[in-house]
Amino acid sequence: MFHYDVIIIGAGVAGLYAAMNLPSDKKVLIINKRQTFKCNTFYAQGGVALARDEEDIAVHIQDTLDAGSGLCDKEAVELLSKESRKAIDDLIEKGFYFDTDENGELLYTKEAAHSCERILHAGGDATGRYMHHFLLSQNKHAMLSDARVVDLLIKDGECYGVTVLDHRQTRNLYAKDVIIASGGVGSLYQYHTNAPCISADMQGLCVLKGIELERMEMLQFHPTVFVNSDNAQKMLLTEALRGEGATIEDENGKRFLFEYDERGELASRDIVSKSIYKYKKKTGMQVYLCFKNFDEKYFEDRFPNICKNLRSLGFNVPSQRVPISPAFHYAIGGIKSELNARVPSVKNLYAVGEVASTGVHGANRLASNSLLEGLVFAKKAVEDILKNSQEKQFVEFDLTEEVMSLKGDKAKKNQLRHIMWENVSIIRTKDGLNDAFSSINALLNENIGKLLKFRLLTAREIVISALNRGESIGVHTMYEEK
Repeated sequence: MFHYDVIIIGAGVAGLYAAMNLPSDKKVLIINKRQTFKCNTFYAQGGVALARDEEDIAVHIQDTLDAGSGLCDKEAVELLSKESRKAIDDLIEKGFYFDTDENGELLYTKEAAHSCERILHAGGDATGRYMHHFLLSQNKHAMLSDARVVDLLIKDGECYGVTVLDHRQTRNLYAKDVIIASGGVGSLYQYHTNAPCISADMQGLCVLKGIELERMEMLQFHPTVFVNSDNAQKMLLTEALRGEGATIEDENGKRFLFEYDERGELASRDIVSKSIYKYKKKTGMQVYLCFKNFDEKYFEDRFPNICKNLRSLGFNVPSQRVPISPAFHYAIGGIKSELNARVPSVKNLYAVGEVASTGVHGANRLASNSLLEGLVFAKKAVEDILKNSQEKQFVEFDLTEEVMSLKGDKAKKNQLRHIMWENVSIIRTKDGLNDAFSSINALLNENIGKLLKFRLLTAREIVISALNRGESIGVHTMYEEK
């Protein structure tokens, strides 16, 4: 039997920060599905939000609650904000560099629905990449890459470890505690900004295990994404662009967002995404992100990767505008977890980061609160784990003999992506959701592998949650007509 103190599923910000806080004398294993950089943290552009000082805590809390449309867990939001400065200072003390001015003062920027400039960034528009690289460089524990978790070893309400699929072979790995930090559900959608391997495996596995998922209908669609490519993962154009002066306009140069919200481009993401969707449907016009308010040198320095990528595609930015569309971006709901990140129904099991439902985001995530959430709740999970010094009596489990994938599964995955984009995305209808429910059930009844089953079960939970919440709120928008 392979025994560990802690197994961490996922190597994004939440998983790696948990690992950073686990002492080197603990036997820890981080399991990563593919190459280490293929996670959502790596692609995060805008930055990390925090309460700038004691006075800003109350304002940050209120901004988060307001964005969440009344569905946030206030206690969780208070924890997030009050612990935010401590988490950021910890990174800085360990050697991480956020962008600063010529005097070495931290540079803060503003994004939609924030009352003030309180978002730190690194590498201009590469905060996630820089943070991920830094956390990897700090990692002192073992990592198993190109492996995926296909089962949780649970008996009598206690988790004893995981089953991994490693080079097409399954094996059981045992641990005193397991932290799930596997990310969201991006690959369920035809258009998304997530890393390609973010495929909702763990959420589907939790359905199989009877572990509660909550608020799965709360899915955030980023309003400014360049989708004119053949890849499922589309190019995110960070909200910080709009926070610093980029505008959204139609083919004629009209800034139409003010017809939907007085804040225009600085309204919350759900409002901007729905406004673009409605306007395109009403007018049939293409929508663009315009950068003409930026000085060229500033644009190149502040958003170097976006500038490079768009120019490589033939766009002369910042003088030329770029066509955009909303795309799936972030899963607000997930595995129900407590303030200490415990999964309430299973002992020794934790969920942190995007895979978890902490209650922080309510019905709509405030911009750049996601990296912060991963940091704060990963630390809480580790603190809870280290408090428990009891010995654990292990139970041995038989290996699963289920078929993981079949030849026809890839086509069915693409079919699922289409179903979700057409019926369970920005604007939803009862008829569309019922159609999706029937189609997903039909696929579940076919001869499929376990990995596809995970995706389908997660997708079905999203549909069920959306049907159960008939009224529109936050990112969940229901229309009467199909």
